[in-house]
Amino acid sequence: MDNISQIEALLFVAGDEGMTLADLCQLTGFEKPAVQQLLEALAQRYQDGPSALMIRHSGADYALVTKPALGKVVRRYFDQDLNQKISTAQLESLVIIAYRQPISRTEIDQIRGVKSAGTIQKLVQQGLIEAVGRLDEIGRPIVYGTTPAFLDYFGLKDLAELPELPEIQDLQAATDFQLEDGQEANLFARQGETTTPKEGD
Repeated sequence: MDNISQIEALLFVAGDEGMTLADLCQLTGFEKPAVQQLLEALAQRYQDGPSALMIRHSGADYALVTKPALGKVVRRYFDQDLNQKISTAQLESLVIIAYRQPISRTEIDQIRGVKSAGTIQKLVQQGLIEAVGRLDEIGRPIVYGTTPAFLDYFGLKDLAELPELPEIQDLQAATDFQLEDGQEANLFARQGETTTPKEGD
């Protein structure tokens, strides 16, 4: 694996939160001038090739983003009806956030085993979750929590009304729970509604 690939991989896992030059230096072990050269080379590679990506340099942060020319088609994804039923992927992420908040996107990815950036952005747009702070660690990743709209949507007065999850260490499969009467029910499914699988991440 070449040095450029290391920079690319770190920017990829950082998502839209990006990483600072200092963070990239610390994680790769490269000196600042070397990292700057690698960033420039990677940016040139995206510019010269048929890639949908580019490097955005904003303030102290570097991030992988889609090229502006693709904004229209990407916007269609996020402009879909926000009142549609919650997909399986969104529900998985929402359960994890509800029980583990505040939690970062990377932690959600680790629990789910797949990338969750798109899913989280949809939940933010729907007003069900929001950024509530940043972790005091490399990259200062954003942490997410649920909103009052989350409580309203699922008919809860407060988070204390969430069902308990006894002995569950891994919330990856915690979208379904056993009720006291022995009937299985989805934690967040409204009465008469079911989730509609739609997203893959």
